[in-house]
Amino acid sequence: MAAPMVRSSLRLFLRFCNVPKTILNTTCTTSQSCGSPRPYYTSIREIKKFYRNASIATSDGWYEINLDKRKLRTPGGNVFRVPNEALALAVATEWNSQDKLVERHGMHLTNLSNTALDNPLRKTRENLTEEIVHFLETDTICYRMEEPDELQELQTAEWEPILQWARDRYQISVESTYDIAPPLITNDSKDIIRRHLMAYSDWALLGYHYAVDTIKSLLLVMALMDRHITVEKAFELAALEQIFQSRRWGNVEWHHDLEKYQLQSRLAASTLFVHWCSENTTVRQKASLAIQ
Repeated sequence: MAAPMVRSSLRLFLRFCNVPKTILNTTCTTSQSCGSPRPYYTSIREIKKFYRNASIATSDGWYEINLDKRKLRTPGGNVFRVPNEALALAVATEWNSQDKLVERHGMHLTNLSNTALDNPLRKTRENLTEEIVHFLETDTICYRMEEPDELQELQTAEWEPILQWARDRYQISVESTYDIAPPLITNDSKDIIRRHLMAYSDWALLGYHYAVDTIKSLLLVMALMDRHITVEKAFELAALEQIFQSRRWGNVEWHHDLEKYQLQSRLAASTLFVHWCSENTTVRQKASLAIQ
């Protein structure tokens, strides 16, 4: 928990939990309307808050969430439970942060846990790994602009160090591209990344997938999960072109600021989810997807 990456992620997660709900209600009512990635197991329907307090309880080595005296259940009807205390406390924080309405589309740790517990699409760890690796072909930081010159220089200065870090850290071969053709990535490099991903638990892979889907860059998420960069830096690098254009032409303050908070909160939540679901061998064994 003392690692800078975890502190950064937790700070952003707690900051979003404390954003006034009236701001969110007046500007964005669904996760898609702010240009954000699709939800995993999310209901966009708001419901009236029907409980006073969310707390945690232990059962058979798992941690459950109680809403007053009633056990929280998943959309599939399963008892909501997570493999360690830190994740349970964070989920309880999401529920305790709700005001008069329960806005489930913004409860990212709850939604990720629901998806892991119910596994509605019956994904396997192999499915998730292949989908994550597939993002390499469209990785944000591999696609460069030839003009304007200022943007090209900025992309090279900011993105190339991440590519070089990935080459050195994982001994992979990956090159950038300046046209619509996918970047050059060898099959051996993809195999190295597959083996790296398969070392994670099923639940952690789900969080990893969500992080990559949020910022459209596997390489940035690898650097983030390896604690080479922070959540804030990962978001900044993923949104480099948008930030460049905003500085040149200006932006719609409330819209861009909200989008930033929404995406950073997703990225922070998924980073914490991966960390907590990979904490130790016991947690990794429990954090497996239901296939049947």
